[in-house]
Amino acid sequence: MEINIGISQGNRKAIADALSKVLADSYMLYLKTHNYHWNVTGELFHSLHEQFEEQYTELAEAVDEIAERIRALGYRAPGTFKEFKELTSVDEQQDEPDAMEMVRRLAEGNEQVMRTAREALQPANDAEDEATIDLLTERLKVHSKTAWMLRSHLE
Repeated sequence: MEINIGISQGNRKAIADALSKVLADSYMLYLKTHNYHWNVTGELFHSLHEQFEEQYTELAEAVDEIAERIRALGYRAPGTFKEFKELTSVDEQQDEPDAMEMVRRLAEGNEQVMRTAREALQPANDAEDEATIDLLTERLKVHSKTAWMLRSHLE
């Protein structure tokens, strides 16, 4: 069935492609946050363990919303590690950082998701796609607050 939602096929494709990058970044940040939740140690263990759990839980819901928006636009949402690895801008490290390095890396990851989301705003704005604009605005709000809270640990 042809999609007729008031956004051209070309604009829907541009938005879906941009959202796919936001999805990949969000998923990779989810994975990193969950890893750090499991592996954090030290005197701040309890507070960071809890904070990281709140963050990865929020990210798990976000990736679902982003993927569903891509589907609503008529495109397949990427969903494999290979696709995410090709699309993401979030660095993946395989070492075992200390707690404050985890915090620093997660702050950087949230900032990267914000940069990717800002890039995705352009095609959404061009197409006057308010639903995507709203989704991206919410992501920017959440990641901005999360990055600030994480950076506050480092002061």
